[in-house]
Amino acid sequence: MSKKRPAGKSPASRHVDWKALEIVHPDAAGIDVGGSEHWVAIRPDRDADPVRRFECFTADLREMAGWLLQKGVRSVAMQSTGVYWMPVLEVLEEHGLEVYLVNAQHTKNVPGRKSDVQECQWLLKLHTFGLLNNSFQPTDQIRIARTLWRQRGNLLAQASSAIQRMQKVLIEMNVQLSGVLSDLSGVSGLSILTAILEGERDPARLAA
Repeated sequence: MSKKRPAGKSPASRHVDWKALEIVHPDAAGIDVGGSEHWVAIRPDRDADPVRRFECFTADLREMAGWLLQKGVRSVAMQSTGVYWMPVLEVLEEHGLEVYLVNAQHTKNVPGRKSDVQECQWLLKLHTFGLLNNSFQPTDQIRIARTLWRQRGNLLAQASSAIQRMQKVLIEMNVQLSGVLSDLSGVSGLSILTAILEGERDPARLAA
């Protein structure tokens, strides 16, 4: 037995009027960031060719920023794809543009968008109506400190891995330094290893 539809609740009455959406960013642009090229879309009333392709070199990024400013763009939306967005963000911010760095998961899984041109146009539409959230971006000082801290962590991890390989090779040669020294990378351990590499084989001299 089918349920009766309440009066005044027809599908037509629930239709969303997308034209009634409020324009939040009238001077918006959308950028599809790529590894070898970037596609940029602005409103069709700003240029006869509203979608343009730019390469990834610094001169091309500056040309992109100049074109956007010339067309009255003030706010740009792009996805945080890998690390390709970083140079684009820096150049655009240097030229005074507001950049929205968007999580790619928030704009994916929408059917019908297959090409780079459609992708940047879709970002333009979403950003124009204020439907994209800007990701947090730390200051330059924090970015520098974070990069150095991560590099330090990587170097420490590599050093630990190298010491483990040294211990493995020594055990394979039955040089049981790990049973005598608690830290192979300490002053005594490195001195013994240096002496072995220089040809010393006398255990008494190595122990000294």
